[in-house]
Amino acid sequence: MALVPYEETAGVGLQRFHKPLATFSFANRTIQIRQDWKQLGVAAVVWDAAVVLSTYLEMGAVELRGCSAVELGAGTGLVGIVAALLGAHVTITDRKVALEFLKSNVQANLPPHIQPRAVVKELTWGQNLGSFSPGGFDLILGADIIYLEETFTDLLQTLEHLCSKHSVILLACRIRYERDHNFLAMLERQFTVSKVHYDPEKDVHIYKARKRNLREDL
Repeated sequence: MALVPYEETAGVGLQRFHKPLATFSFANRTIQIRQDWKQLGVAAVVWDAAVVLSTYLEMGAVELRGCSAVELGAGTGLVGIVAALLGAHVTITDRKVALEFLKSNVQANLPPHIQPRAVVKELTWGQNLGSFSPGGFDLILGADIIYLEETFTDLLQTLEHLCSKHSVILLACRIRYERDHNFLAMLERQFTVSKVHYDPEKDVHIYKARKRNLREDL
């Protein structure tokens, strides 16, 4: 969600983020994602969590055909692009400053007959929620979006607004710091949470969450 430019003196492990294109194969298509680390920082590179979540979707873990989905903090848009290619109607969101970059990746990677299924839209967590119907999505997707502790309350408010009792949330992330555990604890107060996938090579977890119902809280 935060747009943080980084210095050119990044270590060897970060060099892949400086490449102008990152290439992937999903849904029987080659996807080329434009990256722009220098200008937009973390919002404009493909993180491992996005790759793992895209792979999980491609595995058929959830039914995407005809599904109404939203991606939060989409950055480069990889997850939303893959979801659209797999049959979902996807609203791909990020902050206003990242939208043109995000839109360019979506348009470049979706064939014309699929583009109507993907809408790029501004969403700043906890703020412009009025432009989104309450409980309007079957599936809420997020990859590596829980790294800023000051955004946790707004993110939870956003999830609460977008979810109905039937909605499924899929969050892909690394569990690196105490703040990551803190977010999961906050999430579990409002949602039923379970870990559904782990990629040991990339050290990425995927958590599934649903709104708690009244019977669970009694």
